[in-house]
Amino acid sequence: MKYLSTRGDPQRRSFCEILLEGLAPDGGLYLPERYPQVDAAMLAEWRGLPYAELAWRILSLYIDDIPAADLRAICARTYTAEVFGTPEIVPLKPLEPGLYLESLSNGPTLAFKDMAMQLLGNLFEYELARRGEQLNVLGATSGDTGSAAEYAMRGKQGVRVFMTSPHGRMSPFQQAQMFSLQDENIHNIAIEGVFDDCQDIVKAVSGDLDFKRKYRIGTVNSINWARLLAQVVYYFAGYFEATRSNGERVSFTVPSGNFGNICAGHVARQMGLPIHRLVVATNENDVLDEFFRTGTYRVRAARDTVETSSPSMDISKASNFERFVFDLLGRDGERTRALFGTGLVASGRFDLGADPAFRDCARHYGFASGRSTHADRLAVIRDTWQRFGVVVDPHTADGLKVAREHWQPGGAPMVVLETALPIKFAATIVEALGREPERPARFAGIESRPKRVDVLPADAALVKDYIARHCGAA
Repeated sequence: MKYLSTRGDPQRRSFCEILLEGLAPDGGLYLPERYPQVDAAMLAEWRGLPYAELAWRILSLYIDDIPAADLRAICARTYTAEVFGTPEIVPLKPLEPGLYLESLSNGPTLAFKDMAMQLLGNLFEYELARRGEQLNVLGATSGDTGSAAEYAMRGKQGVRVFMTSPHGRMSPFQQAQMFSLQDENIHNIAIEGVFDDCQDIVKAVSGDLDFKRKYRIGTVNSINWARLLAQVVYYFAGYFEATRSNGERVSFTVPSGNFGNICAGHVARQMGLPIHRLVVATNENDVLDEFFRTGTYRVRAARDTVETSSPSMDISKASNFERFVFDLLGRDGERTRALFGTGLVASGRFDLGADPAFRDCARHYGFASGRSTHADRLAVIRDTWQRFGVVVDPHTADGLKVAREHWQPGGAPMVVLETALPIKFAATIVEALGREPERPARFAGIESRPKRVDVLPADAALVKDYIARHCGAA
C-alpha cells in the first residue's frame, strides 16, 4: 500500500515514511492510493473479535512495511483493559432503542483522542528504534489532543513533544492535564491566540522543509494519517455492537471541529462498512455545518471564532476537511491544491454549491450536519441525566442534540460518539445540573499541581526558535 498527497505530489510513499512525516512536502495530506474493501464475509469473520485483534485486522490492510507479528504485538500492547479500563475498550451504551453512545473516553486522559494517541506513541517508538533515529513532535491542541499526545509520548525513547495550545482558552482541567506534566521530553507552549493560530503555526513549521528535516519534525495532530487510521477501528467496533447482522446499516453522529474524527468514519464507509449517515455536529463555530448545508466553505478570522462551552470544537479551519474534498472532487490533486492553497489564502473561502459532486454529496458519501448552542448543550445534559441517569460532556451533548434531528426511531440505529468524560468541563456540568461530575481518583487536585508551560506570541518563527533552543538537530 502506497500513499499520495491530496495536492498532487507525484511521489508515492510507504506507511512508515508518512508515519514520521505528517504533512506531505507540497503541503497536502496523505491518503492511501485506494481504500481497501471489506465484504460480508470479512465482516462476519471480524464480528466478535477482541478490539486489539480487530485493530490489527484493519491496520494490516493499510500497513505492509511493518511485519505482521510486530504490528499485531503493537495493537495487543496498546488496547488493553489496563489502559482503557474495560475489556471492551469502546463499549456501547444504549440510551433508548436504536440510540447509543459509544464510549471512547476511558483512556488515560479521559478523551477519545487516547484511542489513536496510545497507538501512535507505540508506533513512533517502534519505528524510531528500528531506524535508530529521534523525532521532535510538534502539535496543536484545542484541548484534548495535547494531553492525549503527551500522556502517550511521555517517557518514550527518541521522542520529544512540543505542544501548542491557545492561551487561556482550554478548561482548567484540560490545562492542568498538560501543564502539570514534568517529563523532560514534554514541552508546552501556550500561544497568544486561538486554536487556528496554533494549527497555522504547525503547518508553517512543517512547510519549512529545511527546518523540518534538520530538527526531525513530525506531527500527532489528525493531519497524521496513522492517527486517523487508528480511529477507523472504533467505527467498525460500534457497528458490530449496534447491529445483529452484516447487512444492517448504522448512522454515526460525531461532534467535530477539525473533521478528523468524522473523516475516519468517511474512510470506514469508503471501505464498505454499511454506514447510512455520517452526521457532523458543530457548535456555534459552524464552518462545517455551513458547508454541508450550502457547499460554501468559509474560514473565520480569529476574532470571529467564538469561545464556547464546548471549547475543543472552537475551530474555524478544519484541517482534515481537505481529505474529504479531495475524494469529493474525484481525487483531483490540482483542483484540491487550488482550493486549499491559493484559494483560501486569497479569499478565505470557496464555494462548491453548484458543483455536481456536492449536489450528490449526501447520496454518495452519506453526510448530513447540524449545529448546537450553549442553551442546547445545557438542555441536553439535563435531559440525558434526568431520563437516563447518564451525564455527558458538552461536546457529546452537541452530538446528541444534532443526532436527534437526523435519527428516526425504528430506522437505522444511531451511534453518537462520546468525546470526553464530563469532569474535563466541570463548570458547564455544574451550570446544567448544579453539581460537580465524578472525578477519577488519579486526577484529584490536578488543577493545583505545579505547571510547566511557556507563553509565546502567535509567531511561527518564535516557535521554531523555541524548538531549536530545546533540542539539537537529530
